This record gives sequence, structure tokens and C-alpha cells, in this order.
Amino acid sequence: MYTMKQACELTGMTYETLKYYCNEGLVPNIKRSEANYRLFDEHNINWIKDLVCLKKCGMNIQEIKEYLDLCLQGERTIPQRQIMLAEKKAQLKKSIEELSASIDYIEWKETFYNGVLDGSIKYQSNLIKAD
Repeated sequence: MYTMKQACELTGMTYETLKYYCNEGLVPNIKRSEANYRLFDEHNINWIKDLVCLKKCGMNIQEIKEYLDLCLQGERTIPQRQIMLAEKKAQLKKSIEELSASIDYIEWKETFYNGVLDGSIKYQSNLIKAD
């Protein structure tokens, strides 16, 4: 069994975030010590690591609650969970494409600016009219 502090260290989650997630019911089946402190077992730790990943995937609290509810219903909800994850995956791929296009733009601008500074490219601006 692990304390809150140990659970945070094992999962990379801050104390405040883990406490919030527990209070929101996102970490089910937590045991309590005689002093009423939360105690986490390996299943809890593994689920908290999953929560970290789901959050990094862009799921909001409501989506995580829906996913958790499906998980708690067992194997029969796997198709619904697959749909949720596939939708999130598609959103993430779109974000990657958008970020890649942004990086391409910045690299183009860097090349342009370097060329202007070394004299190989004539400066032109979309904001300033040339005479």
C-alpha cells in the first residue's frame, strides 16, 4: 500500500491534482488507513498512470468520468471505449498535423530571415508596401 505522497511520486502527479481526482471520484476503490488517510494499491497506481495518459491525450474530466464508468462496467463496454479512444486519436493526429504545419512555417521564416541577413534574399513584407 502507498500513501498519497508515494502515489504522487510513482505516477508523476502532483499532490493537489491527485487529491482533486480522488475527490471527483476518478480513482475508485481507494482504501483508507485507521487515521482515514488514503491508501493506494498497485491497481490504483496503474489506473492513476492511465489517468495521466488520458489527460495528456486531451481528455477533459467529464470524458475521463465517462471512460471510467465504461471501464467499471467491465469487458462488455470495450467497443464503446474503443470508439472513445479512436476519436481522441483522430483529434491528436489532427493536432500533430497542425503543429507540423506551424513548424514548417517557422522553418520557412527562419530560412527567409537568414537569407535576408546574409544578402541572398531580397527583403519583402506583406505588411509594408515597397516603393
